[in-house]
Amino acid sequence: MNASDMKTAAVLGAGTMGHGIAQVLAMTGLETRLFDVAPEAVERGLQAVAKNLEAGVSRGKVEASVRDSAITKLSGHTDLEGALAGADVVIEAVPERIALKQDLFRRMGEQLGPKALYASNTSSLSLTEIAKASPHPERVVGMHFFNPVHIMKLVEVVRADQSDPSAVQAALDLARRMGKEPIDVRDAPGFASSRLGIAIGMEAIRMVEEQVASAEDIDKAMVLGYGFPMGPLKLTDLVGLDVRLSIAEYLQSTLGDRFTPPELLRQMVARGELGKKSGKGFYDWSAQ
Repeated sequence: MNASDMKTAAVLGAGTMGHGIAQVLAMTGLETRLFDVAPEAVERGLQAVAKNLEAGVSRGKVEASVRDSAITKLSGHTDLEGALAGADVVIEAVPERIALKQDLFRRMGEQLGPKALYASNTSSLSLTEIAKASPHPERVVGMHFFNPVHIMKLVEVVRADQSDPSAVQAALDLARRMGKEPIDVRDAPGFASSRLGIAIGMEAIRMVEEQVASAEDIDKAMVLGYGFPMGPLKLTDLVGLDVRLSIAEYLQSTLGDRFTPPELLRQMVARGELGKKSGKGFYDWSAQ
């Protein structure tokens, strides 16, 4: 199926990335179902979308008619079969556990058959391994979005070893339909963005650990000296220290010790200092 023919989408996982993806799909005009096993997660996701859309209208970035249409197009679900029913595209955005993702891709493939497009928002896990669990591995691709999804333009479209070129093209076209700029990436550990982003982020954390400079000044060096829109430590806070630790551990296991996570990162995660979502990371977010 071509991206232009897609009418119905399901997003699995109502967390930060999931509800952001669902928002953009609904704004694109697709009938969008946001699924999570926890009813409270679904409700939080829907509320976050409504808040984002309202803020967009207030700032003059979103037309009121687009907001109203997106709210109408978006629905919340806790029943997986109901969320998947008749979907043309499914985007998975659940936690980075490969067994969980494989189970979902098996179940969605069994229900929807070979015509749907199946995409994972994984930031580092092997799409080739995920696709092996699907009854239709040729329809499985990666669509790695960036936070906040409704603002960030990049989407990494990742081709698994089994991905049919038509599925890859459909994902590229869908990303463009969503107003994004896609890049075409081969399935390799960390893809393009996570591999580079983690390398810079881990070194920035080591610099804090070694008291080279404060987190604020390290970030300022990259923003003012290298033109980064955001420093690597503030970005780590937004992504989540636990998420970055998980990615770094995976890259260490696949690419070697150059991705070994700093001890400071492990300690902060153990203390529950996960960044913005916990109120504290390299920055204090408690007042926001």
